[in-house]
Amino acid sequence: MQRDFCHGLFTPLRRASRYRTRMDASPGAAPEPDHARTRALLLAVFAIASCALVYELLASTIASYLLGDSVTQFSTIIGVYLFAMGVGSWLSRHVRRDLLARFIEIEILVGLIGGLSSPVLFFAFGTVSAFRVVLYAWVLATGVLVGLEIPLLLRILKDRYPLRDLVSTVLSLDYLGALAASLLFPLWLVPRVGLMRSSFVFGVLNLLVAVWMCHVFRREHRRPRLTVQAWAALAVLLAGVAYADDLMEQSERRLYAEPVILSRSSPYQRIVLTQANGDVRLFLNGNLQFSSRDEYRYHEALVHPGLAAVAAPRRVLVLGGGDGLAVREILRDERVEQVTLVDLDPLVTELFAGHDVLAALNGHALRSPRVTVVNADAFVWLEENAEPYDFIVVDFPDPSNYSLGKLYTTTFYRRLAAHLEAGGIAAIQSTSPLAAREAFWCIVETLRAVGLHAAPYHAAVPAFGEWGFVLASREPYRAPDRFVPGLRYLTPAVARSLFEFPADMDAVPVEVNHLNNQVLVQYHTAGWSRYAR
Repeated sequence: MQRDFCHGLFTPLRRASRYRTRMDASPGAAPEPDHARTRALLLAVFAIASCALVYELLASTIASYLLGDSVTQFSTIIGVYLFAMGVGSWLSRHVRRDLLARFIEIEILVGLIGGLSSPVLFFAFGTVSAFRVVLYAWVLATGVLVGLEIPLLLRILKDRYPLRDLVSTVLSLDYLGALAASLLFPLWLVPRVGLMRSSFVFGVLNLLVAVWMCHVFRREHRRPRLTVQAWAALAVLLAGVAYADDLMEQSERRLYAEPVILSRSSPYQRIVLTQANGDVRLFLNGNLQFSSRDEYRYHEALVHPGLAAVAAPRRVLVLGGGDGLAVREILRDERVEQVTLVDLDPLVTELFAGHDVLAALNGHALRSPRVTVVNADAFVWLEENAEPYDFIVVDFPDPSNYSLGKLYTTTFYRRLAAHLEAGGIAAIQSTSPLAAREAFWCIVETLRAVGLHAAPYHAAVPAFGEWGFVLASREPYRAPDRFVPGLRYLTPAVARSLFEFPADMDAVPVEVNHLNNQVLVQYHTAGWSRYAR
């Protein structure tokens, strides 16, 4: 089947030969073009289409990592990029002479600008206050140059093909190149190659096209300097490929105040750990997840007010919390027989189970025989599994974008409620009631909208400030009289005080967060934006 497809795709080459024979039948006609050169141009279409999509995905992903709200970043970057491609296509009409030389020059520029996109954007974020100006200027420049490529190629090829074969063949290869890039990007480039090296690699691919064109068409363009420029640019990007890890490390030093001790990319997020003066901090996509100096306050407050109130918490479910710190607190309670941890990212759970420094933070909880780790999307997993649990901990990142916001909707909480035993309790991290007041109370009201009793409370965590939690159950919550021994923060008296809210954090009117509106994300963004200012 593959052979038939390829055979059909390049069938126009034979038609082009007959077409040129008819066109050149008159005396003094130019000789028939070399099929190898035509194939070189067609393969260039495939290569540049792959590069173009990768540059677009790189800019969108980096913007999501650095600025948050992946839906907004992808939408705006893609929109600006497509607009810029349209501008480039329109500008191509003004290129009237030396089309082949102009095409090679554009390939060199695209390779350099696209290949340098990751280092430029990462370094700009840490050093330039107007990062968005740099981001969109770079996207515009890349898009305009990419938009010039295909129109020029079509004009270069127009004398080698009948029009109907030319357009269909070029567009087919263009779409195939885009498909290849869209599959490579999440499955191989991000997790295996990394964002920094990926931009260099595809810049190299663009420049290899330029070098190849310089060689194949050396008699036509007759500009030796183009070949020198292409090789020089290629050398720069090959050096970037070799030193991509060092460049990424240097850029991350500018992003984080403390020295970076570990950084990894998974298909889901950028994982960075810093350490200074004994304080280990975890960042996911640039957002702080915990500080080892005070995380015990957060995790004791998240786990023990609910766990201690359950009469017999034999089976416990943890959603999120792949660092194992909530699991560590749960295992303090000897009544717990089985803990199931469901976390999306296997890289996080592997690091916190196998890395000596990180495993020590959670007391090697993920290696406990009482713990089962499942790497899955919790939203889907709850729908596909029917086991009930006595106690559930929901420790997801804040609802800063729509992919996370779905985990705080009525749809999700109905699935969660279906897994609660009759006397069970779910403890849910619920952002800051001080910085994002409307978002916090939106979570409370969303839980109540699905028929659960919601008991909101908060705790002071120095690394975060005031932080909020909600206990959800079928019966009204009753505070326990005692906790497991060895806690550093909670006592029964302290725990009771956490359920009192001062005036600046008290309840406000809010809407319920549904899957089809995700008003919570808007509350969260608006609240933290005001607080940051």
